Amino acid sequence: MCWCLDRASEGLRGHGVSQIVQWLMDYSVQGAVALMRLLAFMVALFAVTQAEEGARLLASKSLLNRYAVEGRDLTLQYNIYNVGSSAALDVELSDDSFPPEDFGIVSGMLNVKWDRIAPASNVSHTVVLRPLKAGYFNFTSATVTYLAQEDGPVVVGFTSAPGQGGILAQREFDRRFSPHFLDWAAFGVMTLPSIGVPLLLWYSSKRKYDTPKTKKN
Repeated sequence: MCWCLDRASEGLRGHGVSQIVQWLMDYSVQGAVALMRLLAFMVALFAVTQAEEGARLLASKSLLNRYAVEGRDLTLQYNIYNVGSSAALDVELSDDSFPPEDFGIVSGMLNVKWDRIAPASNVSHTVVLRPLKAGYFNFTSATVTYLAQEDGPVVVGFTSAPGQGGILAQREFDRRFSPHFLDWAAFGVMTLPSIGVPLLLWYSSKRKYDTPKTKKN
């Protein structure tokens, strides 16, 4: 027993008091870092749990027209889905991507509010615009703000974006897709003499030679 104590005391003297203190400090720092990591993990887990318990909105923005045409109605539809576990409160949809010098509003509003959207439900909103200019236009996303929980912070989200698309000029659209009734009528009037005159000559000649001759007694 005495021999063991002597060897331990010699080991302590060999390492030095400063090295022992340094080892204890390193051990304390490592323990503090591990504790901080554990606390951070618990905070993140609590935040995720709180987010899953609140409302969560998914929103889309889409164009219902196959073609966007200058001077014709363009219909947009917004859909908002609540995939969370509680109602979304003070929901506001705002779309500031249509300059008044480029688009006129025919019906509907680009800023609309709902008091609440229940979980596992959805709302829709439709706006009819009228493009005032032809050319390319980037249809960007709209903004959605809401409260995921009562007395919680305001959550800011965005709808999907239709992307860049072309707005056809009225004349170009008519040239491509109109039935061209007037064009066909004008074509018929222009081709009528070239078809009708030979037909009349043929019919007159046919009657002349097909008339039976009277026999003399």
